[in-house]
Amino acid sequence: MWNRECVPESSQGWRTVSDKLGAAYEENCLQVLNWQVIIEEHGPIVWQTAYRLLGNHAETADCFQETFLCALDVSQRQRVRNFPALLVRLATTRAIDRLRERLRRSRHEPGFVERATVRRANPSPDRQAQLNELATTLRDALAELPSQEAKAFCLRYLNDMSYRQIARELHIKTNAAGVLLHRAKAKLRGLLDSLEATDEVVP
Repeated sequence: MWNRECVPESSQGWRTVSDKLGAAYEENCLQVLNWQVIIEEHGPIVWQTAYRLLGNHAETADCFQETFLCALDVSQRQRVRNFPALLVRLATTRAIDRLRERLRRSRHEPGFVERATVRRANPSPDRQAQLNELATTLRDALAELPSQEAKAFCLRYLNDMSYRQIARELHIKTNAAGVLLHRAKAKLRGLLDSLEATDEVVP
């Protein structure tokens, strides 16, 4: 159902944002941990996670910053045992929130149009159009899911997390993670069928 080629990550757009974040942490003397190292090490996966969902450089940059700022806040309140998993979960949550806001605005503001463009190396015009339509359809469908179901789906199928890892990150039981994924897939099938019928999208 989920074709990763439809939502590729950007190149190294994360690095400019990471430089600004690292400078901000150093300036405010906030890093008990070496945040510049953490950002350099995990910045690419955070950017990739957000960009796959948003397909938009500006929104991905905002999401990137929000993710690390939130992670900083978490680290000041509790010990973080797995930074990559925490950052992926936070990036996924922030990106889904932005997808929902994008969908809400598109419904309530007729003049608001924000369709993310999916770029591949030298695609044919027809192929490019199909990829763009499918990416938009997938994002709209994800924005319709309940928050926990959307997060579970993205953690599983975008970030290859196991059921146990998903359960740990969402603070639920492993069986509950399986239930969320089953519901998410079932609802996505229905939503995609509905959106494709409405927009006449060719998958």
